[in-house]
Amino acid sequence: MDIKIEQKKGLKKKHIIWAIGGVLFITLLYFAFFASNLSTYRADKEKLTISKVEEGVFHDYVTINGNVEPISTVLLDAREGGRVEEKVAEEGQMVNKGDVLVRLSNTDLSLSILNSEAQLAEKSNFLRNTMVTMEQEKLQIKRELLNLEFDIIRKKRTYEQNKALIAENLISQEEFLMAEEDYQFANRSFQLYMERQRQDSIYRSIQVKQMEDNLRNMELNLQLVRMRQDELNVKSPVDGQLTILDVELGQSVPKGGRIGLMHVLTSYKVVAEIDEHYIDKVKVGLKAILERQGQEFELSVRKVFPDVQNGRFTIELIFPDEMPENMRTGQTYYSRLQLGNPKEALLLPKGSFFQKTGGQWIFVVSADGTSAEKRSIKIGNQNPQYYEVLEGLQAGEEVITSGYDSFGDSERIVFK
Repeated sequence: MDIKIEQKKGLKKKHIIWAIGGVLFITLLYFAFFASNLSTYRADKEKLTISKVEEGVFHDYVTINGNVEPISTVLLDAREGGRVEEKVAEEGQMVNKGDVLVRLSNTDLSLSILNSEAQLAEKSNFLRNTMVTMEQEKLQIKRELLNLEFDIIRKKRTYEQNKALIAENLISQEEFLMAEEDYQFANRSFQLYMERQRQDSIYRSIQVKQMEDNLRNMELNLQLVRMRQDELNVKSPVDGQLTILDVELGQSVPKGGRIGLMHVLTSYKVVAEIDEHYIDKVKVGLKAILERQGQEFELSVRKVFPDVQNGRFTIELIFPDEMPENMRTGQTYYSRLQLGNPKEALLLPKGSFFQKTGGQWIFVVSADGTSAEKRSIKIGNQNPQYYEVLEGLQAGEEVITSGYDSFGDSERIVFK
């Protein structure tokens, strides 16, 4: 006889399986359509640096580290060669323009001066003798002219007398002609002598001028040689500090040889190196501010060197007005070099995140402060404290500014 089997009430095994499958299906649908598909990294919020984006005035400047140097450096060269006889000044000493620093001796130069003086004396004596001879010749010519003048007078008188006598046939024709020829010859001789006198005068003038020029040139040459002798005393070309004097007693110094170095300390300049990132912005005339003992001093860029070495380039700055007291060569100063005018902007505090992102993106903290998500941004200028935010952030938002090396490729940070 068959027995009727009644079905058991309650959950069965297959019902549990269907329920689990349904939950998994719903979970998959949620993650597929509703949940964000971001790679997540869990980080300790206390170990992160979180900064706030604020509106404010952006000062476009860069802090530079510069060394103090003299405003100019003067090289000391020996204008004339010689043997060192005396060191008048010592290294580190303050000297004035024209002070003798080193005394040299040069035997050949002394002999050259003696020869020049002897030649000048010889030329001077020769010129004086020539002038005396010329004066004597001039007097002789004047005496000859005087004789010719009186000879003409006598022969003219004879000619006039014979002319009257020949008219009365008291003398012969030959005698009259001889008197006439003598008179004409005397006239011609006087004219020729006058021409000679003019030619001699011109020649003497040219000769005297040439001799005077030669004498003047020899005097100038003697002056130059004496100036060369004076150059044996090496003198300070400027007021300043004798920094280097590289000579010893008895040393032979060649002409034009480098013997020392001087620093002009009437003012100073600051030489600084700057990262090549700023090379297009740094121009001659830019201003910088140097702070010392609570006081600010203005600097101005005087020179920008074009060479870039090890990612840095060099500039020179000078003090256009007042400068700090008790400055010393070699001191180090920090200054703020102003690259542009202040302006209103969104300010993002600087941090090591920039090394990873290059300023192209950043992690922005959520409103509830439990997480942070990656967001693209655009950064403009920067100074030692802030970045200028151009796009991607708003005032009041918080961002992670510490390093991102431990985050890997995560796009979302969840705080523990």
